Amino acid sequence: MPFTIDFLDDGRVLEWEVTADGAVATAREDYTPRFYVGSRAPDADVDLEAVRTQYERHPDVVATGIRSRRPGFRRDDEAVLAVDVAHVDRVAPLARQVRQLSAPPVGDLACFNVDFSREFRYCLENDLDPTPATALSTLRLGVPVTETAEGAYTELTVDGEVVSGSSTDVLAAVRAALDARNPDVLVCSTSEIVPTLSEMAADAGLDDFTLSRRPDVDYQRLAGRSTYASYGRVGHSPARYNVPGRAIVDESNTFFYGETNLDGILDLVSRSKKPIQELAWASIGNVLTAIQICEAHSRGVLVPWNSWRHEFFKPMGTLHDADRGGFVFAPEVGVHDDVHELDFSSLYPNIICSRNVSPDTIRCSCHGDREDVPELGYAICDERGYLVDVLQPIVDARDGIKAEIRRERRRSDPDSDRLEALAGRSAALKWILVACFGYQGFSNAKFGRIECHEAINAFAREILLTAKDRLEAGGWRVVHGIVDSIWVTPDPDVDGAERRGLDALAAEISEAVDVRLEYEAEYDWVAFVPQRGSDTGALTKYFGKRAGEAEFKIRGIEARQRSTASFVEATQRALLERFDDSRDPDDVLCTLREAIRELRAGGVDPGRLVERNRVSKPRDAYTQYTKNVAALERASDDGLGVHPGQSIEYVVVDDEKRSRDRVALAHEEPDSYDASYYETRLVRAAESVLSPLGWDREDVRQRLDGSYTPELPTFGVDSGGW
Repeated sequence: MPFTIDFLDDGRVLEWEVTADGAVATAREDYTPRFYVGSRAPDADVDLEAVRTQYERHPDVVATGIRSRRPGFRRDDEAVLAVDVAHVDRVAPLARQVRQLSAPPVGDLACFNVDFSREFRYCLENDLDPTPATALSTLRLGVPVTETAEGAYTELTVDGEVVSGSSTDVLAAVRAALDARNPDVLVCSTSEIVPTLSEMAADAGLDDFTLSRRPDVDYQRLAGRSTYASYGRVGHSPARYNVPGRAIVDESNTFFYGETNLDGILDLVSRSKKPIQELAWASIGNVLTAIQICEAHSRGVLVPWNSWRHEFFKPMGTLHDADRGGFVFAPEVGVHDDVHELDFSSLYPNIICSRNVSPDTIRCSCHGDREDVPELGYAICDERGYLVDVLQPIVDARDGIKAEIRRERRRSDPDSDRLEALAGRSAALKWILVACFGYQGFSNAKFGRIECHEAINAFAREILLTAKDRLEAGGWRVVHGIVDSIWVTPDPDVDGAERRGLDALAAEISEAVDVRLEYEAEYDWVAFVPQRGSDTGALTKYFGKRAGEAEFKIRGIEARQRSTASFVEATQRALLERFDDSRDPDDVLCTLREAIRELRAGGVDPGRLVERNRVSKPRDAYTQYTKNVAALERASDDGLGVHPGQSIEYVVVDDEKRSRDRVALAHEEPDSYDASYYETRLVRAAESVLSPLGWDREDVRQRLDGSYTPELPTFGVDSGGW
């Protein structure tokens, strides 16, 4: 089976398959991608023959025909128009022309199977599994950020070895690696390496240099860079390129490769029919949609181009009850000893599978008199929903992989490579399962439905409340609960002899709610952190010490935040160690004083003070002169393009200034820093550790008073003290 597919400008398609003798290409000249045109609603009156006549006149249309397909899971087979196109790039433009056709009213027509990625479409339409039959060879090419400002590279990392020198030297090293490894996959720190190396070769007169396995096609640009917004956050999508015969993994534009590994990607390739290159840049929702499309395709159901599912009518009372999230039991702020964490295994996916929650089953017309969903009264059809068929194999597969991991770890000589491969596969499936619930409420989801989202939440609330009641009846006190996790501690008002074991309770609850409740961990203690400026517990901020383990479990506080400088992170972890030893705020503050003393003396390597922040908009769009603006100006001075959605790294050297001298970029290797600014960061980190004991930032400051001067100047590393 092909692991990558190339689409040439002349219409030919190349299927690349890995064999024992290397990659082999098979050319196809007869491939014609297809989309469909049908009625938007079952009772719409559309003249498909008139539409067909219009399309038959178009030079890019190869063939047309009336076919019988299901335009949706809730619809039976209907007549639709199949349109075969000369080239995959012409599918979307031709589908848009439906709106220009005058035969039926525009609102009655709908297009299907339009916006598929190219390789995925090819595999779906030709029933191909793009999972490689043998192991793939890889080659990594990396370029430092400072080199991205130039038109040519003078330094490049080739499979872990740094190569520097002229363009000819760099290109020779790449060519030697290509000849030696003949890689199937190119792992690039940025996809811009592809066109830059090609331009370097052209400038150097090296006409025979190419990354491609086909000398007649060097590379193809698939998409330009873009900026987007998702759930209130700005993101950046770099340009995408294709090198014939090789799959590209762009480390700056990949979720699954970064969160899992190549084994995780290959597991999802087999489930989604998205080849390696497309899966590497795809989002979680994109891959989940591909898996759903595969299931729809197997059932003869077409995929709508644009989502038009209306929300079912609801009485005001039902709308109020439905507009709620998952279960939340506010944490008891403070430090709790002898805490136990229990988690429901893949709660939302298991609710979907055990309760048959699916867009094609929720609020079905055949069981309208039933009230299957608690609080909401929605009926759920008895016929198995398509979403169950999508998710149940993934749930079962992850359970099996986790069992394999446990068996491997119990061996006297566990295989680290096998464990790494299993962990990658488990993580990849976990992310799909995490997304399956929220995607049901996403307005652009191909097959989502808000009523599914509401029903899953309603079932989850009932399940967690049932668990809470039974745990409390068994002699345990719930100190925190959120979505699918519950933290409990022994109820002091219940005699130990009367308290039931958690294993027995978990088994009983699992049977009662038909979702497995697992004993996750025992903690010597857990501290729940309050919201800043409030006594209310923060839902996702806590830290604790697992029994028998040296490491802390940390969530939400500075040591887990991506923007935190490594020195601040290390200091907070040291504060936690002291907190664990004594629970005495004064002992914790002794460690803080030591860190502040080192900071003020200029003894901290500025490289440990680098902060990493996401840029949310172009430099000129900021109305305040923030540190990000100062960093963007410095980047512009160096010729570095930092786009909205990307991150920028810098050291704060003088936070009082309102110019580009406020910060220094990480690659500039600054030799000074603003001690006062980073001291504030340290105090904030100490506040997070001590806040479960009732301390805030002012308490920390007041206790430190007299041991240092609050307002400090900027110090150089070699300043010799203060």
